[in-house]
Amino acid sequence: MTKDRLEWVLSGLSRYKLTSGEEQFLKSAENDFQQKDMLTDKQEERLENLYKEKSRLTPNKTGPSSPDSKRPERPKFKRLARAKAIS
Repeated sequence: MTKDRLEWVLSGLSRYKLTSGEEQFLKSAENDFQQKDMLTDKQEERLENLYKEKSRLTPNKTGPSSPDSKRPERPKFKRLARAKAIS
């Protein structure tokens, strides 16, 4: 994993609420990378899976499915009175 990729994943995970164990893992992985300039395959896999899991469970708040984004209003039509049939 490159430094840019690690920073991207860490910044993405910072948007989500993490458990204390997940936060500890992120700190540990970041420290390991700073010391060794690499992560183990297991650490990389866990980071990627954690990011996928969090992003799947919590929708992106800036995306089009956001409650803040407005859908265009439908045009309002007046119903025309129907002519009564003459018997």
